[in-house]
Amino acid sequence: MVSKSGFRNVSIGSTLLWITVFVVVPYLFVLVFSFFQRDPEQIVAAVFTWQNYKDIFSPVFLVVCWNSLILALGTTVITLLVAYPFAFFLGRIPERIRRILLLLMIIPFWTSSLIRTYALIILFKANGIVNGLLLSLKLVDEPLAILYTQTSVFIGLVYTLLPFMILPIYSSIQKLDLRLIEAARDLGATSGHIFLRIVLPLTLPGIIAGSTMVFLPALGLFYIPDLLGGARSMLIGNFIKNQFLTTGNWPLGSAASVILTLIMCLFLYVYFLSSRKARTSGMGEMA
Repeated sequence: MVSKSGFRNVSIGSTLLWITVFVVVPYLFVLVFSFFQRDPEQIVAAVFTWQNYKDIFSPVFLVVCWNSLILALGTTVITLLVAYPFAFFLGRIPERIRRILLLLMIIPFWTSSLIRTYALIILFKANGIVNGLLLSLKLVDEPLAILYTQTSVFIGLVYTLLPFMILPIYSSIQKLDLRLIEAARDLGATSGHIFLRIVLPLTLPGIIAGSTMVFLPALGLFYIPDLLGGARSMLIGNFIKNQFLTTGNWPLGSAASVILTLIMCLFLYVYFLSSRKARTSGMGEMA
C-alpha cells in the first residue's frame, strides 16, 4: 500500500510540476506582458497600460476574429457531416475490417501535420495533381486558383482535424445499445424517427466532444492559413504569431493571446453545459 501511494504521489506531483513549469508560468508571463508597453530594445517595458487591449478591439482585429469564428464554425460543420456517417459505418461493420479502417485513419498522425500540409500544396498548386487531373479529364480549360485562397485553408483545416471528430463520435456509437433500436422497430418506428429520437440523443455527447475538439484548434492554428492561404488569409492564430515573430510587438500579441484564451474558455464552458444536458436528455430518452 505504501509503494502504491508513493507511486501515485510521485506521478501526480511530477504531472503538476510539469504543468506548472511549462504551462502555468509561461501563461502568467503572457498575461503580465499584455499589460506592459512595447520597448523596441528590451521587448517590453514594465509600465502598466490598457492600450494593448484598446488596440485589440480595433475594427481590424474584430474582422479577424469574425473571420476566424466563421472559418472554425464551417470547419466544424463539414467535419461533422463527413465524420458522423463514417463513424456510424465503423460501428456497424465486422471487427476485422473496423481495425483496418481505424488504422488507416490513424496512420496520418504518424506524420507531422506540417509535412501533410506541404503535401496539400503539391495537390493544389497550379501545376499540381488536382489541376493536372481536371485538365486531363477536360473538366476545366485552365488551372483553377485553389492554392492561396480561403477554400484551400478550409480544406486544410477539415483534412487536419477530421480524425478529432470521428473518434469521439465513434466512441459514442460503440456504446449505443442496439436493443433500443430493435425495440423501436418492433413498435413500428421509422428509420428517421429512430435516428432522431434514439441514435442522435444517445450519440450527442460524442458530437459535442468532437465539435469542441475541432472548433477550438481551428481558431488557433496558424501554419495552415500561412501555408495554404498566404498573405490573403489572416486569422487569430496568424495575428498572434505575426505580433511575436514579425513585428516584435509582444504586449499586443500577449493581449490577443489572452482574448483567444477567454474565447476558448467560453466555448469550453458551453461544452460543459451542453455535455451535461446531453447526458441528462439521453438518460431521459432511455427511460
